[in-house]
Amino acid sequence: MESQSEPTAGQSGQPDRRIGRPAHGGPDPPATTITRSETCFPTLEIERNGPVATIWMNRPDLHNAFDETLIAELTAACVALDDNPEVRVVILAGRGKSFSAGADLNWMKRAANNGVDDNLNDARALAGMLRVLAEMKKPTIARVQGAALGGGMGLASACDIAIASSKAVFATSEVKFGIIPSAISPYVLRAIGARQAYRYFQSAERISAERAREIGLVHEAVEPEELDAKVQEIVSALLQGGPLAQSAAKDLIRAVNNQPINDNLVEDTAHRIAHLRATPEAREGISAFLDKRLPTWIGE
Repeated sequence: MESQSEPTAGQSGQPDRRIGRPAHGGPDPPATTITRSETCFPTLEIERNGPVATIWMNRPDLHNAFDETLIAELTAACVALDDNPEVRVVILAGRGKSFSAGADLNWMKRAANNGVDDNLNDARALAGMLRVLAEMKKPTIARVQGAALGGGMGLASACDIAIASSKAVFATSEVKFGIIPSAISPYVLRAIGARQAYRYFQSAERISAERAREIGLVHEAVEPEELDAKVQEIVSALLQGGPLAQSAAKDLIRAVNNQPINDNLVEDTAHRIAHLRATPEAREGISAFLDKRLPTWIGE
């Protein structure tokens, strides 16, 4: 059932150059860069282009639907890339027509015949994967070229930035199957707010790319042929920032969001900036600005 990856550098000894290979029925990027594969997963391809890593969900014939294997491999890939000091930005993308159609129907069928304990283990694995993605220290971008349904919408919401093709469509379709979008709810709610969630969690309506932009689910909705250029534009902007500062900015958002503005919060924000100002990264950033040059971040 799963689409198997082609040989990678770890298997053949040759660099991976697959970024421009023919798409499985959907728009993959043009062959403009040479990349290499970090590791081999049955359901994923991980491509590197300098400091940028792209995780490709690679089950195009099944619309990149989730099962226990894809969930485990996405978790492992996110952990590995977050721990890799050479990686600055992580892009999450899907091969073929769909970004991700959510849960694999065969997996759901098996789950329906399982007891509570087995279903609890599956649910914990999915929730854990989404949390790992959402809490990565590095900037993450969802490249959404097609359908992002159920868990696929959760993946897009768990990324820091989401860029969609105008052909993309979103939905929390779980109620149509007699279940709820439980694992993805913290991330979707964070993106669209409770008011919109009341509508879409219950109605399971399809959400167009433009509507997704209007309600905050994605940051940009662009024509399909402009998708990769827009993603690259944001990547270029991200690479100009200090990696330590970007990680601290993500942590700051999590700490401050929806908190009352009181003495504890004010003191916490003061400590955060004071500590960062004393780092070599901050000294380099300020020196580069004063010297009218590009900064050289530690580790580059």
